[in-house]
Amino acid sequence: MKAFLLFIILFMCCSFLYAQETDSSKITNPAPTPVSVDSSKQSKDTTKKVTGHNPRIATFRSAVLPGWGQAYNKKYWKIPVVWGALGTCVGFFVYNRSEYIASRNAYRYKVDNDPSNDYLIKPKFQPVDAEAVRQYRNGVRQNIDYSVLFFMVCWGLNVVDATVDGHLKEFNVTENLSMRINPTYVPQTKQTGVSLVMRLGR
Repeated sequence: MKAFLLFIILFMCCSFLYAQETDSSKITNPAPTPVSVDSSKQSKDTTKKVTGHNPRIATFRSAVLPGWGQAYNKKYWKIPVVWGALGTCVGFFVYNRSEYIASRNAYRYKVDNDPSNDYLIKPKFQPVDAEAVRQYRNGVRQNIDYSVLFFMVCWGLNVVDATVDGHLKEFNVTENLSMRINPTYVPQTKQTGVSLVMRLGR
């Protein structure tokens, strides 16, 4: 069960990283409209805020209800992922809690030296000795704790994902931002090298 829950966490992290890569590759800026501005006073910002979107709202909504922030960011495909991860944790919690109660009662009935109440023990615990039932009870009790822990982690990742997506929607990167690597040669020293050239604006 621990391995499966760990797989759920890794799956959410991978989908989170994939979403960031997709966002950065699809963000474009509309063609600028010609405006008469003094070239000496023109500001060449490479980032511009998109009005009408607030990352704090996405954070708050995801903290209140998982998936609500993703809906606010218009990332609807992430909602089933969030609810699937949280639902899996809840399912493991309910199952392990049921097993814990059954094994706890079975252990009590086995060590009370009263054969009259042995019929209350679940059939799968009746042929098992008391020590084995006790170890099983401790194991499912630990699984309950892990289920709660992974539920909280998934909830936190849901909030982080909505926050980062909200900030990515707040800014657009223009097409004038570019970076390239150029080979260089210095005749005086007869040395070659590589230079990193970054272009901001036109």
